[in-house]
Amino acid sequence: MLVRDECEITPAEFRRVSELVHRHCGISLNDGKMSLVQARLAKRLRAGRFGTVTAYLDHVQADPGGSEFTELIDAISTNLTSFFREDDHFRYLADHGVPGMLARRRGAAGGARVRAWSAACSTGEEPYSLAMTLLDALGPKAGSVDLKILATDICTRVLRTAEAGVYDEARVRSVPPDKRARYLRPERQGGRAAFKVVPEVRDAIRFRHLNLTGAWPFAGPFQFIFCRNVMIYFDKPTQERLVGRFYDCLEPGGLLFTGHSESLTGVAHRFRYVQPTIYARP
Repeated sequence: MLVRDECEITPAEFRRVSELVHRHCGISLNDGKMSLVQARLAKRLRAGRFGTVTAYLDHVQADPGGSEFTELIDAISTNLTSFFREDDHFRYLADHGVPGMLARRRGAAGGARVRAWSAACSTGEEPYSLAMTLLDALGPKAGSVDLKILATDICTRVLRTAEAGVYDEARVRSVPPDKRARYLRPERQGGRAAFKVVPEVRDAIRFRHLNLTGAWPFAGPFQFIFCRNVMIYFDKPTQERLVGRFYDCLEPGGLLFTGHSESLTGVAHRFRYVQPTIYARP
């Protein structure tokens, strides 16, 4: 039986969780997140029959490479997404990003190679939206283009959903009808209506586990990077380091898209401002 009702977390235990998570992946948990952390850890404590948060954290820290450490990060991570979320980004990509890239590439070696990165891809809706947009914007050229999208997240649970590429009917309502008809196929999932992303889109994406504040086993260059509604969880020094690394991974003229709740104002960076939440490497 648990010592505290509802796996109550003490201020000292909350600080310990906060420091552990920040060291590992840069996420900053302020005091306002205490009840959220308590609720999310409660499931892990019950699953492992731990009597207190301290006992749980002792177990986690004794094996930082173990599965329970991964479960802790998965539990704390916030994964809110949808197809074509903040859709003005996808319109800008189609109307300006892809034409600009093709103009830069005209006559250049490697012009048929397109690389994009969905950093913190969650359950996959963003990279699939990105792939649909790029395929449509490339039009007849798409068949001759080497298109690859890297989609990464720190949460292994959401990556499994993303790789499956199957979504219930409610979750695909935000997909424009023309794209839904072309890129999604109806099927049944657990007796309910669902849609599966077609192979043309799924084959363009590589889903990988990645801690944004850790080592990156790639260097780019990318033409487009989407890192949206993620940096709000990082402190300013972590944001500046991350933005600098994004800059280094983009080709000249490449674009960084951030979330509508984010801004690079007050963050030291080398990007050229394009419009709110869109930045270019000069």
